[in-house]
Amino acid sequence: MQGVDDWLAELGSAAPTPGGGAAAAMTAAIAAGLVEMVANLTTGRPRYAQYEADTARILARAAALRTEAVGLAEADAAAFGGVMAAYRLPREDPGRAEAVRVATIAAAEPPLRIAAVANEVAGLAAELPGRSNRTVLSDVAVAASTAAAAIESAAINVEINLAGLPEADRAPLAERLTAATTRLAPARDLAAHLRAELAG
Repeated sequence: MQGVDDWLAELGSAAPTPGGGAAAAMTAAIAAGLVEMVANLTTGRPRYAQYEADTARILARAAALRTEAVGLAEADAAAFGGVMAAYRLPREDPGRAEAVRVATIAAAEPPLRIAAVANEVAGLAAELPGRSNRTVLSDVAVAASTAAAAIESAAINVEINLAGLPEADRAPLAERLTAATTRLAPARDLAAHLRAELAG
């Protein structure tokens, strides 16, 4: 993947991609990276030896989710390109409406997966307090807050796609979105709780 500065410059340009979906994916990746960092700074410390199995599991899963999230940033851009290609078909083309429908369903898939990834990252963050290095508890709070932002951002992108679909297509996707956003409120609550605890 290109460097961060180049990616952000492209995000800020007039180019159609990357856009909001890719930004949600990268936000999820950042949240996963923070969970990884906290787990790395806990593993091997005698004070937290009893949680070693937990932190090793959290570390491995967060690393996998971070990689998946970065890949989803690219998948989201590709899916958006498919929607644009469908809309460029001549209006008189009898297959245009179906092409748009199929492309729109496909475009909902990456943000749905991004929401699910961020949702899982939020769950991992929730496991850390009490099991992880207290000196980086603020990073757990940021991970929770960032995961919540990624869940909500991905959900926005799913909902945009759902709005243009018939009910028969919309319902199963909406159900999947509900399942992929279950940890949004708990992640926000965790961030608020840790902020209050750290503030003394």
